[in-house]
Amino acid sequence: MDDRKDLPAPAEGLVLTMFLTVRDVAVSRTFYADVFGGTVVLAENPAIVQIANSWIIMNPGGGPTPDKPGITLTAPEPGDPVSAFLNVRVADIAAFHRTAVAAGAHFVTDPIDRKAEIRCYIRDPDGYLIEIGQATGMLHGVYADRVPQG
Repeated sequence: MDDRKDLPAPAEGLVLTMFLTVRDVAVSRTFYADVFGGTVVLAENPAIVQIANSWIIMNPGGGPTPDKPGITLTAPEPGDPVSAFLNVRVADIAAFHRTAVAAGAHFVTDPIDRKAEIRCYIRDPDGYLIEIGQATGMLHGVYADRVPQG
């Protein structure tokens, strides 16, 4: 834990991380480390878990600060609409699903074949939506059917 050489601090260019406002840092940190096989780089303030070539940063919510005036961070409440979600691509969705379930993940559905990909969704302890997908048909020019716009 707290392996600072793995912090998301590029020597040049940039790296992309995901920040999540969480209710319980320890619970969320454990979820991302266990379900995604991540490495805890920093335990708290903020918690940082490295997963493959990405980082999830977690901290409790709070009110405005000098660098974000008028902005309050809160974890989602049950029933909140979803406007963004984490998208995770895996090489073998069946293997990931088995491992994640064994680690305590609760899936919205089992993986579903959508022609272009096989995908499913889970929610983290705070209710954040996470798509898990494996590219299949799209690798061969086969894409999902369009959903009619209503």
